Amino acid sequence: MAPASIEAVETLPDACQFTAEKNVFSSTRHSNPSLQVTASHTIELVEAPIDKPGPGDVLIHIKATGICGSDVHFWKKGAIGKLKVEGNCILGHEAAGLVLQVGQGVTTVQKGDRVAIEPQVPCGRCFSCTSGRTNLCPQVRFIGVYPFHGSLQRFKVHPAGYVHKLPENVSYAQGALLEPLSVVLHGLSRVKLSIGRGAMICGAGPIGLIALAAARASGAHPLVITDLEPKRLAFAKEFVPSCQVYQVDTTLHEESNAAAIRAMFGPTEYEAPATVLECTGVESSVVTAAHVVRTGGDLMVIGVGKDIMNNLPFMRISLSEINLKFINRYTDTWPAAISAFSGEILNLDKLITHTFPLENAMDALKLCSDVTQGSIKIQVVDERDIDCDLNCR
Repeated sequence: MAPASIEAVETLPDACQFTAEKNVFSSTRHSNPSLQVTASHTIELVEAPIDKPGPGDVLIHIKATGICGSDVHFWKKGAIGKLKVEGNCILGHEAAGLVLQVGQGVTTVQKGDRVAIEPQVPCGRCFSCTSGRTNLCPQVRFIGVYPFHGSLQRFKVHPAGYVHKLPENVSYAQGALLEPLSVVLHGLSRVKLSIGRGAMICGAGPIGLIALAAARASGAHPLVITDLEPKRLAFAKEFVPSCQVYQVDTTLHEESNAAAIRAMFGPTEYEAPATVLECTGVESSVVTAAHVVRTGGDLMVIGVGKDIMNNLPFMRISLSEINLKFINRYTDTWPAAISAFSGEILNLDKLITHTFPLENAMDALKLCSDVTQGSIKIQVVDERDIDCDLNCR
């Protein structure tokens, strides 16, 4: 999930500037194919240099990267809000891999460690960072968002403080799911899910399905998940059999869809869901959710939508004291996300419906752009064995 805003920052080593004199590794044995988006709304598979880890950095062989809807949006639209693609940039931010080299001063990880990458690198000095909300840092460097190169490449340098060691029972594929899981965990940290109390999830894409699984693991029941696409709803029912599914009827007004959804929970206000996790960011879905949530309940908008929404039912939200909340990425979620996998609290393996080798990364992005093809989470993997002794020049 891409960041909501990034203010102007000084030129940094991982910015999108491929120059011949950068600190790079000289290797005749290894190539570094990368999937790049251009300012002209095209994608290209381009050979990229292999950067040398500086002080505090690590060089990682990227073993798995998940394709996110934001990657497709940067390709198709060239922007998300104020974030614009103004030059070539390597996409990808849901990643895990193997540490090949460590820079000066790195003590938290070593060569040969299996790690997941936390893609946001805050400044550590601003008000948000010093008050414990690093996800709101205006100077954040978020990989895969211009001008910071992402993980859809074979080799990636990243600050050691933002990689997390994976337990032996957590795979690279699962490591690449930690980023979208972190988005959901941050959303859940700001609402209340109770054992035996109902919840609704809007959207049966990857984030919605992860939210569904997390709500189930939290003990919430009954659970209803909504979507427009019947294939995704069928997948949701198979993924969490105890849930109920509702296909949104686009011929109906939002209030009519909401009434039908409410009826699935029961006839009384008490039975209406006290928590709604809106995972699409689509205005009509947010409006529907506002009419579904119980009086005094929480409506958490996790999805990323358009800049302005003009049709939110203000009086319904106000008079019912609905807690309308939003999130921007995550903070302090990676240890818990790793624990959820290693402790077998969550198993999201079924979400990975397609994998592509790195050399076919363009095909992965194209498949992800068409939801009617039945994909849920697509990952790009690199199964080559790379030794930890690249020679630098």
